This record gives sequence, structure tokens and C-alpha cells, in this order.
Amino acid sequence: MILKVVKYGSPVLRKKGARVETITPDIKKLIDDMFETMYAYKGVGLAAQQIGQAVQITVIDVRGVTDRPSTMEIKGKPVDVEEHMPLALINPELTLVGEPVAGPEGCLSFPEVFADITRPQFVDVKAMNEKGKMIEFRAGGLLSRAVQHEWDHLHGILFIDRMEKKTKEELRPDLEDIQAETKAELAAAKK
Repeated sequence: MILKVVKYGSPVLRKKGARVETITPDIKKLIDDMFETMYAYKGVGLAAQQIGQAVQITVIDVRGVTDRPSTMEIKGKPVDVEEHMPLALINPELTLVGEPVAGPEGCLSFPEVFADITRPQFVDVKAMNEKGKMIEFRAGGLLSRAVQHEWDHLHGILFIDRMEKKTKEELRPDLEDIQAETKAELAAAKK
């Protein structure tokens, strides 16, 4: 089922997600719905907060993105990223690795807003997958950026929090428009 993606201004986007202790049928359904929603909105990542659920689940799929390549290593050996997609990461733990690099980012909760964000080049990831199995890998390129962006969501951090002040100022009118629209929707839903 395609779910509604909540926009900037929605309080759930600032909530730290609760840990998922067991993979229940409801969790499996949530993950399936998150993938369906991410694909429908043409995203490469989606965190549970973005569909109104404050839990530690994110889904990622970087297949088909050719202008921003991804890398992946498992146990120190390079692997084909495509073979490991799509990814569901539950309770992910990250270790940031490498020099910070700037790169373009957008976010489904911020329609039409894009900016360069500086993040470490690589990230070591340890998480549970949708089958309850622990997975570990090192991500680079777009996959690294997507994992870090989604991890931030799971902790109530938004990509605008990582923007340079000047960039955020330039985007302020767009951000205020999204926030105002969200607040109006929330107010109308309460009536």
C-alpha cells in the first residue's frame, strides 16, 4: 500500500525512532508498504518517520542511479551493489569513515528542495534486515549518503540541519512554504 509521505513541519519528523525488537507481521507489512511508497515517490531512501511512524526502520534502493555511483564492501571485499538491493535496515548503527565530501541531496519530505550536504565519504553499517538477520557492510558513494541521510531521519535530524547557513537562508522561502502547507493540513485534519 502506498502511504502518505509527511512533509517538513510535521512533528513526527523530529521524533527519534523506537527500536524494533521483533520482526512481526505488522513490521513486515510496514517495510513492504515503505518500499512501495518509496518507489511511488521515486526516492532512493525512506525512513519510517517520513510515513508517520517513529520507529528505527529505513528502506533504501540505489539501483538504476548511474550519475552518482555507489560502492559496497562486505568483510572488506567489494561486492555488486545491485545484488544487495533493495535494503531494509532496522535499528541501524553507523560508524562514519573517511574525509567529508559535499554532494547533492534531496528529501521526499521536502519536495523540490535540493542542496549540497557535507558528509563522510564512507559509512560502516550494522543493522538487522527484514528477516531479522544481522547484516554488516561498508557503503560509499550515493549508498553511503542515502544511509546517513536516512539514519538522521531515524534520530529526528533533517538534512536542512546539515546545510550550510547560507544555503539554508537561500532556501528559507521554500522551506517556509512547505512548513506552512503542512501546518494548514494538520490544522484541517484536527477539525
